[in-house]
Amino acid sequence: MRPRALASVVLVATLAFVLSPLLTDGFNGFAADQFPVPQENPPVQPAGYAFAIWGVIYLWLIISAGYGLWRAADDPDWQAMRLPLAISLIVGAFWIKAATEAPLLATVMIVVMAAAAIVALLRTGEARPWLLGRPIALYAGWLTAATGVAIGVTLAGHAILSAQAAALICLGGVLLVALAVQSTRPRQWAYPVAIIWALIGVIVSNLPAPNLPVIGLAALGITALTLRAGHSLWTGATS
Repeated sequence: MRPRALASVVLVATLAFVLSPLLTDGFNGFAADQFPVPQENPPVQPAGYAFAIWGVIYLWLIISAGYGLWRAADDPDWQAMRLPLAISLIVGAFWIKAATEAPLLATVMIVVMAAAAIVALLRTGEARPWLLGRPIALYAGWLTAATGVAIGVTLAGHAILSAQAAALICLGGVLLVALAVQSTRPRQWAYPVAIIWALIGVIVSNLPAPNLPVIGLAALGITALTLRAGHSLWTGATS
């Protein structure tokens, strides 16, 4: 597909993705009664306020896609990431509808979304990071965390694991993926920022109990991601 045509696809897919919540009541986490084993306040799921990050992601993706079509349609730094990003966004345009009606399907879909978004991130160039790499990094980071949440709730909701075991295993998996991606794109600090935001939401959600193992793992993840990002930024500033 020609660069300008693919840039147009990305913009249309972005708009469809951003507008998709208007066709539903939005999404602030799976409802308890969506699973055979009801999930009341699953420990893997962040507090509801954390989902407000989507507002920032939506706006930044629109700006990025619009600029990409207007000023960077033929730029190879942009072209390389467009196909996986378009795949992620197109699947995402149907995700909220699936999440409210078919959580198992939504879990499979968000795995595809996250994988495609990470591929897009890994393909981004270094030009104009505030318009290219960072919005995609924030999007990919939140999807990485959201994938762990979806898998954890689904495992517990189908009695494959206890809610506690699912939370610990899936949060651990998120951290392993996050650190691997972060090591490949160390200067894309927006990626770990999104995951840290999710982990703070997990801590807030687990404070009332308090669920110390989950809080401790989330805090460990925040520390590791912050130290890694800080080291990368310091190294980049002094190099």
